[in-house]
Amino acid sequence: MAPTWSHIQKQAEQFVLKYRNSTREQADSKVFIRDFLVDLYGIDPIQAGNYERQVGKLGNKYGFIDYFLPGKLVIEFKSAGKDLDLALLQALDYHQGLAQEERPRYILTCDFAHFHLHDLLDKANDLEFSLEDLPKYVKAFGFLIDHESEYAEPEKLVDIRAAELMGSLHDELKESGYGGHDLEVLLVRLLFCLFADDTGIFEFHAFQTLIQKRTHPDGSNLFSELAAFFDTLNKPENKRLKNLPDYLAGFPYINGKLFEETISTVYANAKIRDILLSCSGEDWSAISPAIFGSLFQTVMEEDQDGKRRNLGAHYTSENNILKLIRPLFLDELYAGLEACGSNRAKLEKFHDRLASLRFLDPACGCGNFLIIAYRELRRLEMKVLDLLYPKNRQGHRQLVLDIGPIIKVNVDQFYGIELEEFPAQVAQVAMWLMDHLMNREVSSLFGRTFTRLPLVKSAAIQHGNALTLEWPKVDCILGNPPFVGAKYMDASQKKDVSLVFKGIKNSGLLDYVAAWYVKAARGMKKTPVKCAFVSTNSICQGEQVGVLWSWMLDQGMKIFFVHRTFQWSNEARGKAAVHCVIVGFTHGDLPSKQIFEYENIKGEPESIQVKNINPYLVDAPDVVVQNRKNPLCPVPQIGIGNKPIDGGHYLFTEEEKASFLAVEPKAAPYFRRWLGAHEFLNGYHRYCLWLGDCPPKELRKMPECLKRIEAVRELRKNSKSKPTQKLAETPTRFHVENMPDGEYLIIPEVSSERRFYIPIGFEMSDTLASNKLRLLPNASLYEFGIIHSCMHMAWVRAVTGRLKSDFQYSIKVVYNNFPWPESPTEKQKQTVSTASQKVLDARKTFPDSTLADLYDPLTMPSVLSKAHQALDKAVDACYGVKNFPNEAKRVAFLFSLYDHYLQKEALSSETGGKQE
Repeated sequence: MAPTWSHIQKQAEQFVLKYRNSTREQADSKVFIRDFLVDLYGIDPIQAGNYERQVGKLGNKYGFIDYFLPGKLVIEFKSAGKDLDLALLQALDYHQGLAQEERPRYILTCDFAHFHLHDLLDKANDLEFSLEDLPKYVKAFGFLIDHESEYAEPEKLVDIRAAELMGSLHDELKESGYGGHDLEVLLVRLLFCLFADDTGIFEFHAFQTLIQKRTHPDGSNLFSELAAFFDTLNKPENKRLKNLPDYLAGFPYINGKLFEETISTVYANAKIRDILLSCSGEDWSAISPAIFGSLFQTVMEEDQDGKRRNLGAHYTSENNILKLIRPLFLDELYAGLEACGSNRAKLEKFHDRLASLRFLDPACGCGNFLIIAYRELRRLEMKVLDLLYPKNRQGHRQLVLDIGPIIKVNVDQFYGIELEEFPAQVAQVAMWLMDHLMNREVSSLFGRTFTRLPLVKSAAIQHGNALTLEWPKVDCILGNPPFVGAKYMDASQKKDVSLVFKGIKNSGLLDYVAAWYVKAARGMKKTPVKCAFVSTNSICQGEQVGVLWSWMLDQGMKIFFVHRTFQWSNEARGKAAVHCVIVGFTHGDLPSKQIFEYENIKGEPESIQVKNINPYLVDAPDVVVQNRKNPLCPVPQIGIGNKPIDGGHYLFTEEEKASFLAVEPKAAPYFRRWLGAHEFLNGYHRYCLWLGDCPPKELRKMPECLKRIEAVRELRKNSKSKPTQKLAETPTRFHVENMPDGEYLIIPEVSSERRFYIPIGFEMSDTLASNKLRLLPNASLYEFGIIHSCMHMAWVRAVTGRLKSDFQYSIKVVYNNFPWPESPTEKQKQTVSTASQKVLDARKTFPDSTLADLYDPLTMPSVLSKAHQALDKAVDACYGVKNFPNEAKRVAFLFSLYDHYLQKEALSSETGGKQE
């Protein structure tokens, strides 16, 4: 049996005390690994895996994995203070040498004091933490004991406990052979009854009492009692049997079709009964509405592992839902209420408006957005009622004989569409439960009990595909559509979006979520509707902006509020770490626009009133940066580095190169230093065997080189790609060759978004740069300075694509569209060059530090920081500006200049000037 989390956590605390002073890889690592696996997770490392597992490498060499747990984990250790990024690179090489069926999803690199856990399927799940913090992160290693890897911040314990209990109930019923639609219906009914037991729908704990007193300890009559109970709830009092037992007769008529369907018999056991009793023992009145998504995830993930991940669903916290609904409609409604004052006629008209509003979530899941939106609308209605029926001087409210008629907001104002049947059922029930909780609050307001039983009205939750169904006419569209990247959609998803995206050029670049934007926009042109979606930030970055937002702007869509990139939190059992935006848009312009800016993506935002919000989510003109083949300004062309497509046969470490030359000494002149983005940033290099210029006569004298050439030829010939197959005809050449003469400037393709500046630098022609670097041949210190400035970085952050949240430096989007200074003087350019040299000089004062060290915001030396500040000032002077109060203003300036260049370009084209 797997150990409990509480046991694992206690063991982790002892583990920390035992190993807090360990530092030596060779001396301590094996014992460290053994105790980590045995003491915490009950895993025998000898039986389960291998120490020093031998793995084949290129050049008939072998490597040794420190510890390997087949199909689950590779562990690579370094001594204290050693570079764990290098350990990761080494582990990735080993990973490739493993058989496909053995390759694990996770890699752990460790130097005893620090843990880096890497999820190779989802980088968003990567974790870094200290040994001291291990007890907080033990659930991250849940995969070791066949649990989902999970790490959750402290949440409401009652929510989590209730979710886990419902998951256990589901699992036990499933284990007994009870499943499918009937199981889903049963769970939804039980969910309703558990809430009803604690919130006044039933007499206090009447359902719990029924289970305790009317069912046998072995569970043998549990379902027969439940069947009679459900039948009772489905019948009005005047249609019930006259001899119905008292313990059933006291339950109310529910209706709403919740208990109407006949489901198959459950043959329960003592464990099922005990779990249900444990569920009933929780205080369900204290559970947050956001629990319903968590319940669904907990209930479904054990037997359909990964299903919701494929659908892209992420379950949401109340805080995040409020971030969307407040600026979408709630803030405006509160302002409307304030404008009514105490004027009764205005209040009644406003009340009627609340009752007329209609809301749609076209990817509603378990209904969390609808639930919270309904709750907030009801609470706003209560403020209206408080003003319409005020208290007198004695503190007594005006007597209302029947509360029902004065409550106008109801669940039937809310619509949802959900692809999966079970969450759609949960959403409908959850709306009834929220309605009941709101009725309790009204009862408290007026001092009179009010319930809506039997259930007559319901939210219109439709089970179906939102991208193929017609959406109902509403006032607000909201929600959290699925997150699936353009390259990761399955066949059915691609088919759905092809219909929605019809007529949109280059729509193949768009993520799945963009289909909800397009579908909403097509309907919003006909009626005044406000819409807001949670989305991955990718739809407002890089190439997707040019595709999606060019079309959206053409349809008359305007953004009126946005939460810029922040880390999405949720209340699911396996919390998703996703970088998101919230975009609110409508047809036509609105006078008030808000940007919610996050200084810390995990923190709270600052609200800024702005004049306009463009597709890059900044206060700037509505221009869209498209792919350009050539630079917008008269500046040098930039290209990518060399792309061998060699399967690694031409690439060598220092040791591999020495071993190769020992048997093939004539190859020495053909080795060139090889530099990729990771090598450039982390201060090391490899070597490339460049045989493209080697004369055939010389090649024939080098048998080991010929073996490499043949291996490359075979790899390319057997590729599924026809262009790669064609390259097999020239196996000594690269797919892309870019070898400038003389000095050239390099920019990494991917760089951490934590850095204030993307580290760039100069290299000489004797170094071959990989395709993971961007190359600017014959660049001057002036070009270095402009590209290395905060002005350029502001542009990068605004328009570049992202890998997770890291920058992906695009030539066609970022560099070719960057608005350079229009007319700097020679003196200004020389000032930039001088400042650039001082940046390079500042780096040289730390010869043992890598660029990753120097440009980490936590370790950047002050001398380098000051040099960059001087460079930024010099670059700003070239633009004729200074003292930007924040980056938003800087980006707004750049977009205005970009717009100016576009207009000049268009004018030049009209007058016969040269146009690309």
